[in-house]
Amino acid sequence: MPIVVDKSQRWRALAAHAFLICFCLVTIFPFLVVLSVSFRPGNFASGSLIPDTISFEHWRYAFGLPYQAANGQLVEPELPVLRWLWNSVKVATLSGLITLFFSTTAAYALARMKFRGRKHVLTSLMLMQMFPAVLALVAIYAIFDRIGSAFPAFGIDSHWALLLAYSGGIAMHVWTIKGYFETIPFEMEEAAKVDGATPWQAFRLVLLPMAVPILVVVFLLSFIGVLIEYPVASILLNQQDNLTLAVGTKLFVAEHNFKWGDFAAVAILSGLPITVVFVIAQKWMIAGLTAGGTKG
Repeated sequence: MPIVVDKSQRWRALAAHAFLICFCLVTIFPFLVVLSVSFRPGNFASGSLIPDTISFEHWRYAFGLPYQAANGQLVEPELPVLRWLWNSVKVATLSGLITLFFSTTAAYALARMKFRGRKHVLTSLMLMQMFPAVLALVAIYAIFDRIGSAFPAFGIDSHWALLLAYSGGIAMHVWTIKGYFETIPFEMEEAAKVDGATPWQAFRLVLLPMAVPILVVVFLLSFIGVLIEYPVASILLNQQDNLTLAVGTKLFVAEHNFKWGDFAAVAILSGLPITVVFVIAQKWMIAGLTAGGTKG
């Protein structure tokens, strides 16, 4: 029997589709503007959305290649954009892995183990999320300045210091993973222990594979957060070669020297690592991997 769709229902569907299309256009418009600026000759931000003349000088600058200036001479880029990008990806990847390790083990202890002070620890983690790191910039600088006098590898202008500072922001991730662990039936771990598995083996071979979706989400959140983080990196990194891309891009908009074209190309380049990570991790970001796990 054919299904008859009411006219009002069809109009609602068309209105919903039209709204989604308009919303996507509004969302993507700023990206199109930045992309247009990156292909305009010169460093002027004004002009039409579709450039009259296509120029790759800003992209050559971003990739560290010589480009032709307005007077016809070849100019070498003075800022190491690719090095900044590598620094950002390196710090973001290591920070994501460190955050994932500490938050996963802490969440397992809080979700599966009973010990004195457990509720107080959870309350403390919740309170820690109320205060952003920007409120402690002076303290962070003073702490790492003092640490650097004893251990230079963890002092100011060191990527290890940046990793150590970022490792303290795991409170939200601990709560996220803990909530996911509590949705996994405890009987699965008990069955593994009955079969002779140790608590570590039950955690590593049973619980972790079932929690892959949330682990991927936590890694992505940590990776993106570190990749675009500016305040902490700006006070801990000083030398030009050690800067991350988020900190280094401020040099494109210095006073009386606004390089909007170069800035636009670098801004788009900074989004490539996030896109690559999303594409790689997409197949693991599927909810419901534990559905039906306890059925016989």
